[in-house]
Amino acid sequence: MRISICAAGQMYGAAVEPMDTRKQARARIGLLGPTRLHAGDAEEPVSVAPKIRTVLAMLGMHPDQVVPVSTLTRELWPEQPPVTALRTLQTYIFNIRKALAGITGLTAEDVADQLLVTQDNGYRLHSSDLRLDWLDFMQLADKGRRALADGDSHTGIQELEQALGIWRGSVLTDVPTGAVLEARRLMLDESRLDTIEALIDARIEAGLHQQVIAELASLTSEHPYHEGLHAQYMRALALNGRRAAALEVFVRLRTRLIDEIGIEPGYPLQQLQTTILNSHKSAYSDLALSATGSPNVIGGHRQL
Repeated sequence: MRISICAAGQMYGAAVEPMDTRKQARARIGLLGPTRLHAGDAEEPVSVAPKIRTVLAMLGMHPDQVVPVSTLTRELWPEQPPVTALRTLQTYIFNIRKALAGITGLTAEDVADQLLVTQDNGYRLHSSDLRLDWLDFMQLADKGRRALADGDSHTGIQELEQALGIWRGSVLTDVPTGAVLEARRLMLDESRLDTIEALIDARIEAGLHQQVIAELASLTSEHPYHEGLHAQYMRALALNGRRAAALEVFVRLRTRLIDEIGIEPGYPLQQLQTTILNSHKSAYSDLALSATGSPNVIGGHRQL
């Protein structure tokens, strides 16, 4: 997997080796929720100042890449760095190395040589002895999608569920973010939402539509303009015999889009509405419309 991050006018790119999610790591860094820095199964919050969490997050979001001092400085002080910025940053790095030494059992010198090294007027966090939760999430989600594409819905659903189970809350929730981390936060939030959609689609196609209704009720409330989630909600309700409720979801979304944005729902959603309206003319197993508006055949039966 290749990770590329656009950072404050500079593009970082590095081939990141897939992480073995079963390997023993010296330290674990958790950024998908409150910041965690721990070893083993303990998951205590990091007891460091907010700006130190910013530096740790920058390094953790760029594993095996040199993050320049200049970029770290801009992330820490977007408006105007203090005259003591370099010395303060060095103190933050010292504190992170001290924390890593405390949980890994390495000396501070070994941490500086092996885990968090100074290089090319910047700092590099080596991932070979680390576990990063956001990388675990990305790789498990990718495995799940590949399994679904290969027709293995059972494995695909399990992998996607495991990927989403890594999240403990909002990404970087306790980290002061600048331009770089904010872009990273948005990317991971979108990836999480895409994974949720893929998992719900897989569950609906596996005949588990009743199990996703409550989750979709919450998701459509959280994302009131997201047409894909509303389409999934309508499909799940209709397949559960609740056509009127499914059509009410469409009406509420349409009203909101017209009143607040001035647009109509997209064609796939309108087509889904029409299909549900006409579904009394044939059995549900004879109807076909996926959340994207394309025919869908599962296990020999055509479904909503």
